[in-house]
Amino acid sequence: MRPFQTAPLHLKFAASEDLGSFTGYASTFGGEPDHHGDLIAPGAFTKSLAKHAAAGTRPALLWQHDQTNPVGVWTSFEQDAQGLLANGRLTLDVPQAKAAHALAKDGALALSIGYTIPPGGAELVNGARLLKEIDLVEVSLVGIAANPSARIVSVKSVFDPANPNPRDFERAARDALGLSAREAKRLMAGGWNGLVREEQADDSAELAQIAAKLQRITQSLQGR
Repeated sequence: MRPFQTAPLHLKFAASEDLGSFTGYASTFGGEPDHHGDLIAPGAFTKSLAKHAAAGTRPALLWQHDQTNPVGVWTSFEQDAQGLLANGRLTLDVPQAKAAHALAKDGALALSIGYTIPPGGAELVNGARLLKEIDLVEVSLVGIAANPSARIVSVKSVFDPANPNPRDFERAARDALGLSAREAKRLMAGGWNGLVREEQADDSAELAQIAAKLQRITQSLQGR
């Protein structure tokens, strides 16, 4: 079993046309076998991704491996040293996709692949099945993944001043724009005065850093 990894989830604020976009590792290479006893070799998706590109198709983005429940589209895939990095966009007019977006922002979802293995695409190695070639059919949003390292790593969201959500603003300040959790809570509680009240009055350098952070928050919320 791969060791469970808890890399931080990044909430990125972006223009409204990017709302619902997210990035994650659909699968990772090497390590320990997953819950099904499988390992995936580096480059295992190369032929499948090439076939999709040549045919003008793409793996489906599903909810819980349910073919009747698509929730968006995958916009790109890239294999790096860690695994298969996937970029997707949830179709937020679909109720399940809207719910999935909220869950993804809270770090409650993972990724899981649906695939077939072509002849000769797998072999047994030390009791585990090594997948050397994979025909990728779909990648699903799931609550619990067979591979604990198949995680969503960033989610794009939008702060709407006309419909303000304090939780989204605090996330923007803390996760996307560099404030600590303590600074973000002080900002929420008391605005600028609440943020700087515990700082030394003559510490102009630290106050300048905080002012720069607030400027980044403003620019991000304006979609710049």
